[in-house]
Amino acid sequence: MTLREKIGQLFMPAAFINDSEKEIKSLEGLIATHHVGALCFFHSRASAATNFEGKKKVLYNEQSFERLTYLINRYQKAAKYPLLIAIDAEWGLAMRIENTPQYPYAITLGALPLSKNLLIYQVGQQIAQDCLHAGIHWNLAPVIDINSTPKNPVIGYRSFGSDKIRVTAKAKAFLDGMASCGILNSVKHFPGHGDTVVDSHIGLPIINKSLQNLQENELYPFKHIAKENLDSIMVGHLALPQLEQNPKKPATLSKTIINSLIREELQYNGVVISDALNMHSISKLFTIKGEVELQAFKAGVDILCFAENTAAGIAKIEAEASASEIDEKYQRIQRLKQKALQQKTKHNFANESSLNAAIAQYSLTNYTPNFNLSRFKKEPFQLVNLGTKTSYFTELLKQRAANLVEAINSKQVLIVVNPPSAKPLDNFGLSKEEIELFNTLVATKDALIYHFGNPYALNTLAYKKAKGIYITYQDFKPFQTYAAQQFLEELPSYGELPVHLD
Repeated sequence: MTLREKIGQLFMPAAFINDSEKEIKSLEGLIATHHVGALCFFHSRASAATNFEGKKKVLYNEQSFERLTYLINRYQKAAKYPLLIAIDAEWGLAMRIENTPQYPYAITLGALPLSKNLLIYQVGQQIAQDCLHAGIHWNLAPVIDINSTPKNPVIGYRSFGSDKIRVTAKAKAFLDGMASCGILNSVKHFPGHGDTVVDSHIGLPIINKSLQNLQENELYPFKHIAKENLDSIMVGHLALPQLEQNPKKPATLSKTIINSLIREELQYNGVVISDALNMHSISKLFTIKGEVELQAFKAGVDILCFAENTAAGIAKIEAEASASEIDEKYQRIQRLKQKALQQKTKHNFANESSLNAAIAQYSLTNYTPNFNLSRFKKEPFQLVNLGTKTSYFTELLKQRAANLVEAINSKQVLIVVNPPSAKPLDNFGLSKEEIELFNTLVATKDALIYHFGNPYALNTLAYKKAKGIYITYQDFKPFQTYAAQQFLEELPSYGELPVHLD
C-alpha cells in the first residue's frame, strides 16, 4: 500500500442500513477513493449516536437484515482492500436490526449466579454466529464498565453490574463465547463510564477520582482480562483531570492517558479504537474538518470510529505524521484483518429461544427473601399493571391464579411493573400518574411486586414499602412465562441483584 492508503485503513466511517441510494453511492465513492479500512453499521441516521434519546423519527424496516447483507456485499465490492465490518451487538444484532435474534441485556446476565456463566458464554457464541451470518467481523462489545451510579444515563442496563469481580468474570465468559467463533471484540468504554451522570453522546463526563480509586475499581476489569483475549480496547470520551493536564480533554484525545494507562500500565499493544467521533462530547471541540481525527491519531488511537471527515482527516495525518507512526497503527489493523477475514460465514441464525428461557430461569431475583409467597396466594388479591398495560405474565395469571379478583377492595395487591424504557430519562417511561398509583397502593395494601425491566426503575417508586419484590429483567415471553410459573408453582429463584438500589 501507499502511505496514503495505509492512513485510509485507520478510518471507520459509519454506514447506515436505511440510507438513500445517493448516500450509498457517496459512501462507495469514499471507500474507493480513500481506501478506508472498516465500516461500522447503524440502523439509520435518525438512530445514530448523536440522536440523543430518539428526537428524530426512526422508521421501522421489516427488511433490515436483508438490506444489511446487501450493503455489506456492495461496499466490499467497492473496496480495493477487504473491509472490516463492525457493529454494536451488545445484546445481539437486534440492537441495530429488526427481526434478528435478541438476547438479554448485560444487566440480566449480571443477575445470573457465577455458576451459570456458561449461559453467558453461549450468548457470546450465538451473537458471534449471527454476526458471521450477516458478514460482520467485529462486534464492538462487551461493555465492561462497572455501573456504580443508578442515574447513569447511558450505561446502566448495558453493564453486567456494580461489582468489579462479577463484571470481570461475566465479561470473560462473553468474550470466550465470541472467540470460539472467531468474531473480533472490543471491550469498552476505557477507562470506565459507569460512575457518571453525563451522557458522552451530548456532554463530557468528568471523572473526579484519585488514580488509586480508578485502579481499584474502573480499571479492574481492563487489568484482569488476559491481553491475548482482547482484540481491541475502545476509549471513551471521558475526562480524567487527575491524569491529563487539560482537565477538559477527553481520554480519546489524551496521549498521556492512552500511553500511561493502556500501553504502559496494561502492557497492551493491540488495537485502540475510539468511541464514535461524532459524539458531541468530542465533535463540538473542533470547528476545522479533520482536526478531531488528527488529534485522536496523535493521542494513540488506531481506529477512528464514526469518522465524519475522512478526506480531511487523511490529508491532515499525511501532512503531520511520520511514516513510522502510520505504519505502526497500520500493522496493528492488518493483524486484526488477518484474524477476522479467515472466518467462514455461517448460513443461519442461532436459535435464541431455549437460551433465553434458561437465562430467564436463573436470573429471576427474589429481592425480599423473607416474603411468604404461599401465604400471599391463600388470600384474594387485586392485579394492577403499570407501564405496558397487558402482558403474557398477567394473561397467564388471569387464566390460572385461583385467588385473583377484579375487585379493588382486596387487602392484597399484585403490582406488575413494565417500565416502557430501559433508560432513566423521564422515569424509565413511567407516567406521573402510574408512579403515584404505585406509591398509594404500597402504602395502603399488602403489595407484591413483579418487575419486568431495568431494576434501577424501582428507584423512581416507593418500592421499599412493598412486602415482596421479584425482579425479572426483561419482558421477553420466556421471562414472563417463567415468572408466571414461579408465582403459580412457587418455583425457586436463583438470580442475584447485580446492582445497588437507592
